[in-house]
Amino acid sequence: MKKNLLFFCLFLMLLANHSCKNDTDSKREMKSESEKIVIAKEKWHWDNPDKQNKNAGYAQVVKAGNTIYISGVPSDDLSPDGITRLYNTLEECLNSFGASAKDVVKETLYTTDIEAMKKYNEARKEFYKGDYPAATWVQVSRLYEATAQLEVDLIAVIPVGD
Repeated sequence: MKKNLLFFCLFLMLLANHSCKNDTDSKREMKSESEKIVIAKEKWHWDNPDKQNKNAGYAQVVKAGNTIYISGVPSDDLSPDGITRLYNTLEECLNSFGASAKDVVKETLYTTDIEAMKKYNEARKEFYKGDYPAATWVQVSRLYEATAQLEVDLIAVIPVGD
């Protein structure tokens, strides 16, 4: 029993010594307020010279680095034609920074009728032409625009060098 206890204590001491090593690879330097990294953001918001909607408090598209974030685009027409128009609008948003559907990596779809969206999903799938992003579909009771039945937001990554 004493031998087991001795080995256990020795093991704990080795573990504690290894965990507390202070090598230079694991050091993190704290930056002062003046040295903080500022993320450069570019914005696009339809024909708005401010490139954002100050009333609602958002920009339709924000580009940070080579990543594009597209705010939700709503539609009150949950039919194949309405879904196609919504994705055409999303394409315009992507094009504002030179991206296209092939660059989309994440889609979040909010709808008030998920069964109708499943029924008309071919219109959505046509937009991606077989190269689908990670996607989440959520049924909600209401969207920001009271008459909207569908809203989709996207994240796209522009390949470096494009």
